Amino acid sequence: MIQQTRQKIADLDCVVVKDPKCASPKAAVILCHGFGAPANDLVSLAREFMETDGPQQEVVYIFPAAPIELDPLFDARAWWMIDIEKIQQLMMDGETREMQRESPELLPERRESLTRLIDQCRLDYSLPASRIIVGGFSQGSMLATDVALHYPEPLGGLIVWSGALINAKIWTPEAKRQSPIDVVQSHGRSDPILPITGAEDLRDMMTREKHRVRYVEFGGQHAIPLEAVELASQLIGEVAGSGTS
Repeated sequence: MIQQTRQKIADLDCVVVKDPKCASPKAAVILCHGFGAPANDLVSLAREFMETDGPQQEVVYIFPAAPIELDPLFDARAWWMIDIEKIQQLMMDGETREMQRESPELLPERRESLTRLIDQCRLDYSLPASRIIVGGFSQGSMLATDVALHYPEPLGGLIVWSGALINAKIWTPEAKRQSPIDVVQSHGRSDPILPITGAEDLRDMMTREKHRVRYVEFGGQHAIPLEAVELASQLIGEVAGSGTS
C-alpha cells in the first residue's frame, strides 16, 4: 500500500508519499517540478521507485510546490520567473553559455525554503544529511543543485533531469567547497528549451570538483526517459540501503 498526503513542511506545500507501514524511513527523496508544471507533476515517479523490490520501498518521497502560481486553472507554477524571449534569442544567436551567468533574483529565497524543508525532514524522520536526496526536473533541478552545493553537509545524492549550469560564478566555488556528492544527471540531445551544452558544462564542472556524476544522454528532447528514472532509482536504493549514517 502507498499513502499519499498533502502537508505543509517548513513554508512549502508538499505532496508526501510513503508506505504507511514504514514508521522510520531509511531515506528521504525531495523532488522539485519544473517551470510551468503543476505541483504534482513528478508524484507518479514515487510509485515507480517503490515498486522496485528493494530499499526504495522504505523511503519517504516529498514533492514541494513552487510558490509562484502562473495559472491557477492548471496549477502551473514556478520557482522563479524566466525571461523566455531572452533565452530564445540567446539560442538563436548561438550564445547558450550566456545563461550560465544568470543568477535569478529569487534563487537565494528559494534556496532558504528548500533548505528549511530538508532540515525539517531530517528532524521529522531522524535522518542524517547522507540519507537525503534532492533533485528535480528542469528549473526544479537547478534549484536542487543550488541547494545541494550550498548545504552545510554533503547530501546523500542529487538528481538532475534536464538541468543546466547557471549561477556559475557562485556554483563553481561552492562545488569546490562541498564534499563529494553522488549525482545522477540526464539530458536530451535535442532539447529545444535547455540546450545540452548547459548540461555538459554542469557535468564537467561537477566532475572537475570531484563529485561523482553518472551522466546519461538520450535521443529525445525536454523529458525524463526511462533510463534516467532507473538511474535515479539505483541511487535511491544505494542511499537507502547504505549501512552508513
